[in-house]
Amino acid sequence: MSGESRARPARVRVEARAKLNLGLAVGPRRDDGFHEIATVMQSISLADTLTAEPRRRGFTLAVRLEEAAARGRTLRAGAAAVPKGQRNLVIRAARRAARRFGIEGGARFLLVKRIPSRAGLGGGSADAAAAIAGLLALHRVRPGASARLELAAELGSDVPFALAGGTALGLGRGEKLTRLGLGCTFRAVIAVPPWRVSTAWAYGRIDLQKYVLTPWRAKLRFAQVLGREGVSLKKAMRLGNTFEQVLGNRRTDFLSLCARLREAGASEVRMTGSGSAVFGILEPGVQATEVVRRFEGSEPLYVVRSVQAGLRLTSLP
Repeated sequence: MSGESRARPARVRVEARAKLNLGLAVGPRRDDGFHEIATVMQSISLADTLTAEPRRRGFTLAVRLEEAAARGRTLRAGAAAVPKGQRNLVIRAARRAARRFGIEGGARFLLVKRIPSRAGLGGGSADAAAAIAGLLALHRVRPGASARLELAAELGSDVPFALAGGTALGLGRGEKLTRLGLGCTFRAVIAVPPWRVSTAWAYGRIDLQKYVLTPWRAKLRFAQVLGREGVSLKKAMRLGNTFEQVLGNRRTDFLSLCARLREAGASEVRMTGSGSAVFGILEPGVQATEVVRRFEGSEPLYVVRSVQAGLRLTSLP
């Protein structure tokens, strides 16, 4: 066995972190079918864990659900939303990475799922990014950052950010990233309602309601200034979230959830992504346990903090 082979890790574990859209403005539909967006994204401490072991060829995936909510349970109800086996983004990302970078060996993956699915928290994108990073580490392949990000963009608009993490401005369809310095860390409480919003349906509603796009140019200019001058938490959140305006008959439920989070002690309440998760910032001195205790409602709650990386990789014996 060569020295390089002996140096390969027996297993790798990747912590794949969720994200919040601190602000998200949607622009017009492009010729390729995607919409222009301007968003400030932030990695948070809520994370799935992906473990990878070498395999002679091919890829397999097992999924285990693990509750991480401070109150309530959400994963069991959403288990059907997590694609299994070959349909999961983990397998798709691993296959594409193997082809792109000439990796001959395979991998056996175990995904411990904690991030609620279809809630705007980027769990699937984080898992795909973890699969890329884990497979490359397992086989000691080290392509440049631009090659990794190009591959990530082929898998989904949020995957490049999941790979890079921290705080970033996303333009284009979200894949054109400018790293930002937020200035200080923050804590937040996330509430996940039982209802979900289809991203495709939400974009369709935006296309139908043209008035929603009226502020786009001003929002884009504001975002571009953020990219040049730096950003604070409250400044980023001034972008708002266009998707909050196209919730249809869920608008009343959304407003109720926002009000209950504020009454419990959270501030700067915002929906993340196209929904349906809603988060509120915890100001310094506000106790997360008290906010969770005071919250009135059955929605599961997650207490999170901002972090400066989208992935954390560990080699295991």
